[in-house]
Amino acid sequence: MYAYILRRLLLIVPTLLGIMVINFAVVQILPGGPVEQMIAQLTGDAVDATARVGGDAGSETGSSRQQPKAGKDAGLSSRYRGAQGLPEDLIKSIEKQYGLDKPAHERFYMMIKNYLVFDFGDSFFQDRTVVQLVIDKMPVSISLGLWTTLLVYLISIPLGIAKAVRDGSRFDVWTSGLVIFGNAVPGFLFAILLIILFAGGRYLDWFPLRGLTSPNFDDLSSFGKITDYFWHMTLPLLSMIIGGFAGLTMLTKNSFIEEINKQYVLTARAKGLTQHSVLYGHVFRNAMMIIIAGFPAAFVSILFTGSMLTEIIFSLDGLGLLGFEAALKRDFPVMFGTLYFFTLFGLLLGILSDLMYHIVDPRVDFEARDV
Repeated sequence: MYAYILRRLLLIVPTLLGIMVINFAVVQILPGGPVEQMIAQLTGDAVDATARVGGDAGSETGSSRQQPKAGKDAGLSSRYRGAQGLPEDLIKSIEKQYGLDKPAHERFYMMIKNYLVFDFGDSFFQDRTVVQLVIDKMPVSISLGLWTTLLVYLISIPLGIAKAVRDGSRFDVWTSGLVIFGNAVPGFLFAILLIILFAGGRYLDWFPLRGLTSPNFDDLSSFGKITDYFWHMTLPLLSMIIGGFAGLTMLTKNSFIEEINKQYVLTARAKGLTQHSVLYGHVFRNAMMIIIAGFPAAFVSILFTGSMLTEIIFSLDGLGLLGFEAALKRDFPVMFGTLYFFTLFGLLLGILSDLMYHIVDPRVDFEARDV
């Protein structure tokens, strides 16, 4: 087992490097960038992040607006759209400000070198470091991820067991309809429906539309803070649970049905054991192995991918919204810094998932054997 863990740890290096190389190369050919954003501010043109003709991408900045200079520079050709009329030395100083005056391979080398010591640099459009931004946004995403994962497991496992025990019954048929509905409806669409129905969109105005807490949160009592927190979390959690419980419910059901039909269960029943004893004394541990082992991967999926649209729709200032804004504004430090950190985190949790298999059932061994 130790040799397997060592191999997995060593594979992290080429995997992480490959992901960074591919994403860095793709961003180089995308339109829009920090230079264009600065030029738009200088010339007073309101161009968006996709106005780039060629070169590197980045994010918008907050410099003051000026009008373009006329005269001998008016006919200056530039590879940046909207740069006509601006001095060449000004363009070069803007490139140097964002580190775009160096070749792409040099910038990539310096980026990886800094990332190895977890130096992710500063955001282009906020006067803060990437680490500070991530730490500031992390509580929102962790709240959504933890509560969603917990509720999905609390709903899906009992429901999956009940469906396996009552396989083919009316209960199984009706609950399967709910599962199919949950699997078919996208979480973001359900979130919009919840807003229309319960957040003042058209009908009822029971829940807040945005934010994780109320403006007067600090003035509330301890019980009032807890109530206010869950009041704001209700709709976002419902929208994330609806798409998460379906797959886990069917996985639980199929896993239990597979175990129930095995010979050792028939033997246990022949010995006179009750249904409860057979189900929870023999079947449960074997059937739950794949479900428990998949917990780390499920949490990562919900935390870093499933919550993005939910955070955008409900204006929750978390990691999903941070990444979305960074991508729109081409904020290189935030884009690649978060990509590096969370990819590394996901790869490590993938190893943890394999270890969970071994912990739940020590008979599971990932070491290769000669046949």
